Amino acid sequence: MKAFIKGFSRLTEAIAGGMLAAIFLIFLLQILLRYFFTPAGWTLELIGILWVWVIFFSCAFIVRERDHVKFDIIYLSVPRRVRQVFAMLAAAAIVVGMLYSFLPTWDYIDWMKIRKTATVRNPFSGEKIPLRTVFSIYAVFMLVVAARYAWLFFDIMRNGPPKTELEMVVGYNVVDEHPRVDVEDDEDASK
Repeated sequence: MKAFIKGFSRLTEAIAGGMLAAIFLIFLLQILLRYFFTPAGWTLELIGILWVWVIFFSCAFIVRERDHVKFDIIYLSVPRRVRQVFAMLAAAAIVVGMLYSFLPTWDYIDWMKIRKTATVRNPFSGEKIPLRTVFSIYAVFMLVVAARYAWLFFDIMRNGPPKTELEMVVGYNVVDEHPRVDVEDDEDASK
């Protein structure tokens, strides 16, 4: 299972990296076309579409929960058990919010099939791309984030709240002042 997760993680990073590289190359093409040939409007629109996909794809599959900016002054000042309750409430709120708003959001995304991109065309059919396709990544984002935070909710329930940055660096719970006991430390102490 760990090999699958690691492989999936590398694949998603490669996809996001490919989209960022495409944005950069299209941007260079846009500059080249603007200054040396006839400007093309599709470059700007395609960069915008790719940017939307990079943001929501990366937030769904790559950005870890601990990578988010947090205002955690109160969270860090309470005991570990209260932090567990806070973390479970936050995870549950995210799951409920995403799932509650999913159907209305999907209805709007689906309605956007009648609108099409202004200049970007499907390279295979030559038709303009429906905006439903452009914004469908947001629906994927909502479902993946809901699933990730549902998983996190049960993980917090079983294993307690996620470690804070300070706990990861120092190695013990600063608020409760209980030193972390590792298996290696127990084995060394028994010798």
